[in-house]
Amino acid sequence: MDRIEHSSEAGSGECSGQLVENGGFYGDGRCYKQASPPRCGGGSRNTSPIGRAGSRNTSPSRQKVVKTKPRGLDEETLATFGKAVHADVLMEDSIWAMLPEDLLHEILARVPPFLIFRLRSVCKRWNSLLQDSSFLKFHSSVPSHGPCLLTFWKNSQIPQCSVFSLPLKAWYRIPFTFLPQWAFWLVGSSGGLVCFSGHDGLTFKTLVCNPLTQAWRVLPSMHYNQQRQLIMVVDRMDRSFKVIATSDIYGDKSLPTEVYDSKADSWSVHQIMPAVNLCSSKMAYCDSRLYLETLSPLGLMMYRLDTGCWEHIPAKFPRSLLDGYLVAGTQKRLFLVGRIGLYSTLQSMRIWELDHAKITWVEINRMPPKYFRALLRLSAERFECFGQDNLICFTSWNQGKGLLFDVDKKIWSWIGGCALQSYNNQCIATSA
Repeated sequence: MDRIEHSSEAGSGECSGQLVENGGFYGDGRCYKQASPPRCGGGSRNTSPIGRAGSRNTSPSRQKVVKTKPRGLDEETLATFGKAVHADVLMEDSIWAMLPEDLLHEILARVPPFLIFRLRSVCKRWNSLLQDSSFLKFHSSVPSHGPCLLTFWKNSQIPQCSVFSLPLKAWYRIPFTFLPQWAFWLVGSSGGLVCFSGHDGLTFKTLVCNPLTQAWRVLPSMHYNQQRQLIMVVDRMDRSFKVIATSDIYGDKSLPTEVYDSKADSWSVHQIMPAVNLCSSKMAYCDSRLYLETLSPLGLMMYRLDTGCWEHIPAKFPRSLLDGYLVAGTQKRLFLVGRIGLYSTLQSMRIWELDHAKITWVEINRMPPKYFRALLRLSAERFECFGQDNLICFTSWNQGKGLLFDVDKKIWSWIGGCALQSYNNQCIATSA
């Protein structure tokens, strides 16, 4: 992937987050500190004086403390939230100090990118190695560590970022203080790169950064430089990335689609999206195709990155669908997630997959009622949904909790213990 050169521009920014699969970070490394993973929270405590069965003891000295669960959560949920983060395993100096150079490279290349920061403080040898451009290039070629959740927000105008590793079941803090102080928000993350868009006080800007090397650069201005709906995609084999700009977020349908190619360092102009009424600004990208939901005509709009053309897919949505989220899976899999039911007591959360041959949505799973009720209580019916690698996540980050569904294993599980909660944070899925 083209290396992102360090820029010295400055400005001021805003908060965001996303789910992504951990990919290699590209570019030259620069050392900075990493905070240790925050501990997960536990359940609340009830100190009401309850005595033995059939009687009540009100004596403070003989009160029995009874642990209770948060409202709307069952025992399984409480147990998940209460899991402690495992302590770091001590490494034997006599073993690691004598490792051959090539073997050390192989081992460290398999360390998730968000843990590289902590290893730099082990010794001068590791610090030098982990910032070497040839090692970083080798690190990016190693298979992905696995899917992660990335949250981004601003605390007292200071950018904050945390990554939750699904394989390690732990949160890790990533410094983002190197970004300019602009009013920006998160676009997406892929292959170890993070994309933002916003204003520097004068014009609309698109910025791509590498958290591992703390390098960032502002992309050239678009031909029609307005605030647009953006999505970033990374080609690991070609070591390049592209940013797709669709319609104006305020509904201007006269703007052509533009695509930025990092290899050419320029934007190319493509077909204008046909006149449609979009359901939402949420987009899903899979198999070199970009999908958006439309109300009129009903179905999906699909943009082909290889041809630069739009086409309509008449895939009708399920009846009584209240809110639908498009989620990209592996290969050609495209999911639709949403609530069904006109009355809150009869609602349910369901997941469909698009049958590309029959152009129909096929139901593949339903959220168990206990999880659905807990999600609605925690989020006050205001939640986000996104996915990566056949994993679908529901979040209410002002509560610091999330619900994860593994499409392949058909397993539902809770995620808790977000490092910091903010009302206006954003979350995405990515890979590391």
